Amino acid sequence: MVDDAIEQKLAALREEHRDLDSALESLIERRPYDPLQLQRLKKRKLILKDQIAELEDQLYPDIIA
Repeated sequence: MVDDAIEQKLAALREEHRDLDSALESLIERRPYDPLQLQRLKKRKLILKDQIAELEDQLYPDIIA
């Protein structure tokens, strides 16, 4: 049950991360682009990456045998 909720959250975060990739690419293609908006998107992407890693650690903890 808990793992299912984590998996769903993880999928949503991964999808948002991919969407940000697309948004960043399209923003950079437009000249001139807003550097502040670019910075905000990159920061959000890093936050998502950290959240994804945290959830993955909850699902698949490193167990040293």
